[in-house]
Amino acid sequence: MRAVAAGLTDVGLQREHNEDSYTVLGGQRLFVVADGMGGHRAGDVASNMATESISEFFRATANDDATWPFHFDARLSEEENRLLTGIRLANRQIFERSIRSRELQGMGTTVVGALFSPTKNKMFIGHVGDSRAYRVRDGQIAQMTRDHSLVNDYLLAMPDLTDEQRGELPKNVITRALGMQDNVTVDLQSDDVQAGDIYVLCSDGLSGMMRDEEILAVVLEEEDLEVACSTLIRMANEHGGEDNITAVVVRIEEDSPKTTTIRVPDVPATLEGAAKTPPIDAATDPTPPAAAPVDEPPPSRPGGA
Repeated sequence: MRAVAAGLTDVGLQREHNEDSYTVLGGQRLFVVADGMGGHRAGDVASNMATESISEFFRATANDDATWPFHFDARLSEEENRLLTGIRLANRQIFERSIRSRELQGMGTTVVGALFSPTKNKMFIGHVGDSRAYRVRDGQIAQMTRDHSLVNDYLLAMPDLTDEQRGELPKNVITRALGMQDNVTVDLQSDDVQAGDIYVLCSDGLSGMMRDEEILAVVLEEEDLEVACSTLIRMANEHGGEDNITAVVVRIEEDSPKTTTIRVPDVPATLEGAAKTPPIDAATDPTPPAAAPVDEPPPSRPGGA
């Protein structure tokens, strides 16, 4: 099987500049969305550093003799190790940059990344913060990630909270992000893919403006992935566009042996205004399996992305 993807980011209707970034790394079958936070334009810097750092790490480790900045976890597959290490490396680089610059102090970013393994028919997903990954299968949508937010943490500890008590909790406060400390806990999982599966990676500017059922309807109706991204952005803006909005849509397809794969240049992280990527075929390449959350000491400073 192969993964075909497109992405789009937009400033929204109420923000002056775009602090979201995304990347579609076709040759590595890697898809990443980051949503920055911080002082004046520091969110731009953090999210852009996240997508660029992860992309550069994947390019640098494409060869077997590459040096890794963190130890290889033998409990995990190579793909999981690459995704986990890429996110941890981005976290460390953002943290070190923030403590060297007064203007960038306190900057951070959420991140959600998906790595497709065609040989294992798995999608590996790693995330920190409240940027989300959804999977659409058999006409149903499932949220694959759990928001690292104050609301969710309260619900985990006190699942019997009333609607009134939930309403009193501050919204859009995240409890985990890249750049808060020199180490970060990354939630990591693997998903067995099927032909026809669609994965949607997005910032909370999309998920906060649209119901899951609306996202489902768009990706089922729009065959063209670029159009699907554009429609999701448009609808989020129609619902208020309160934040920057980013969507990357990935579809899993049967790869005919007679098909010649056309390599499209990798798409770098994007910032201001609206920027989009045409659908990209992620080239087939050998890889391995697994799944499991991976623990490292988590940052505790709440922030808003």
